[in-house]
Amino acid sequence: MSKKYAEKAKLVDPAKLYKPVEAMALLKNTSWAKFTESVDLALRLNVDLKKGNPSVRGTVSLPHGSGKKVRVAVVAKGAQAADAQTAGADVVGAEDLVEKISKGFLDFDVLLAAPDTMSMVGKLGKILGTKGLMPNPKSGTVTPEIGKAVKEFKGGKMEFRMDKGGVVHMLIGKVNLEPEQLLGNLKTAVDAVVHAKPSGVKGAYIGSMTISCTMGPPIRIDQRELVA
Repeated sequence: MSKKYAEKAKLVDPAKLYKPVEAMALLKNTSWAKFTESVDLALRLNVDLKKGNPSVRGTVSLPHGSGKKVRVAVVAKGAQAADAQTAGADVVGAEDLVEKISKGFLDFDVLLAAPDTMSMVGKLGKILGTKGLMPNPKSGTVTPEIGKAVKEFKGGKMEFRMDKGGVVHMLIGKVNLEPEQLLGNLKTAVDAVVHAKPSGVKGAYIGSMTISCTMGPPIRIDQRELVA
């Protein structure tokens, strides 16, 4: 633990559940890095990991943006490839891009694919799956509306998914956003995860909710008003 982190950690009561507005204001004071830190949200879900393989995943468009420059790659042909380029995709290709990825190219944050190219993209499952980059219709990354999807992901739309420990981690902005903007992004992010709730889950769905900046201590949030 660095001296700076220890200093900032003293500002946070680890046993307290902070109101969302209060947490956003406190978050600003826990940031100390020379770069603009990201704001991370962690939701621990009350799902039974021993029964089957509960899937919690989806997409969310943050109203005030994530503050992150998103690199979008697209596997498409013909008119759809042209639409992707016009929309501002960083990398566009078909067989050539698939081959490039198979050789280790992963210089992108989101991979979109036209439906008619999934037979090619499917061969990259072992490479993309471990990185969480495999296109999937449920996340909107396999779509015939490639141009629209590129603009959405460039504009802040993000994919989220629960990890093996039952936690969803999400970027909800940068610390230079106003507290009200971060609060708006938080509400939208939580709402998206709630809507992705598996049908078999009973009782309280979200077990705990914390936010933190990149280099700062976690802040526990009283989630009742957000979930309500």
